[in-house]
Amino acid sequence: MSRIPRIVILGAGYGGIVTAIRLQKELNYNEADVTLVNKHDYHYITTHLHMPAAGTDNPENARVNILKLIDEFKIDFVKSTVVQIRPQEKKVILEEGTLSYDYLVIGLGGEPETFGIPGLKEYALNIRSINSVRFIREHIEYQFARFKREPSRTDYLTFIVGGAGFTGIEFVGELADRIPELCKEFDVDPSLVKIYNVEAAPTALPGFDPELVEYAMNVLKNKGVTFKIATAIKECTPEGVVLATGEEIKSATVIWTGGIRGNHMLDEAGFETMRGRIKVDETLRAPGHENVYVLGDCSIVMSPEGRPYPPTAQISMQQADVCAHNLVAQIRGSQLKSFEYKPKGTVASLGRGEAIGIVGSKKIKGGTAAVMKKIVDLRYLYIIGGIPLVLKKGRF
Repeated sequence: MSRIPRIVILGAGYGGIVTAIRLQKELNYNEADVTLVNKHDYHYITTHLHMPAAGTDNPENARVNILKLIDEFKIDFVKSTVVQIRPQEKKVILEEGTLSYDYLVIGLGGEPETFGIPGLKEYALNIRSINSVRFIREHIEYQFARFKREPSRTDYLTFIVGGAGFTGIEFVGELADRIPELCKEFDVDPSLVKIYNVEAAPTALPGFDPELVEYAMNVLKNKGVTFKIATAIKECTPEGVVLATGEEIKSATVIWTGGIRGNHMLDEAGFETMRGRIKVDETLRAPGHENVYVLGDCSIVMSPEGRPYPPTAQISMQQADVCAHNLVAQIRGSQLKSFEYKPKGTVASLGRGEAIGIVGSKKIKGGTAAVMKKIVDLRYLYIIGGIPLVLKKGRF
């Protein structure tokens, strides 16, 4: 290749931003032309979004300006929306033009998985971006204001969260903390407010340690959350939800956290997908495309037991490290690395001062786990932005 190879990274989520940061450290000047494409000029910390959605934190704390994280002499940043990927032509179509590439990194993030449940797409809200959480927070406050004008409408004070995975559990924990403040602000009787967490699986936090799940549910029940476990949502309507049991819950607020699928553009590009995700090879490349890497929600990585790992921030960051190494290796003609996921532990917050987690083989809960959650957050800020970002965004 006589000219400098072109690397295009689509998406500045966990996988995309960490790949860009690693490449700018590893590559020499003029060794590759790297372009990062993202529809916003900021990176947002997805694992933090449940807090501003509930109104317990400012959305600004969940976002970081991309130009503060990258070296513009080494990485070109293009603020644009990806419209189409054309792997056969080695091109990406953007809203404002076209980019050609020699190597492509797809980290476009996922889309809500509705499992075909009627009405979810139309009537439920999703915790997916800075703008979506701003909307949810304002929507929740608006329901309290509406109730003051129509005191017979207790459905304004009924909040349904579909899905009791990590996002659902963390969100109801924050929402339960926020409700007393809203009741005081709007002079509403707290006993009129209802929070339901509905989960189709036989347990909340499926796959998590049962002892810790029980602890989490007890903490949240004491905060006023009503669980409906092993109960599917059959339909979402403008009036609320209909459950598989036939029960109807009237609510003006349904928030769906019940699953993520890959990006629709992968199907459209002709890649072989499962629920919009590409099952990558051991080097994180799309099968049959030795110049296309796929990370995060867009990828499927199988565990040694033959099950797909859940697409978490932790796995995306580890993928980014291997992806950056392999891109540099391909350019220099050296050995590629195989990806091997090394879980470093998992912590789920349950609202103010409460959390559960597994670190190594150790179970933690309560205040200890809440502190660990903060440490995990600070570590990520340090990885992407060093001490200055920790000092700016990291708050206990």
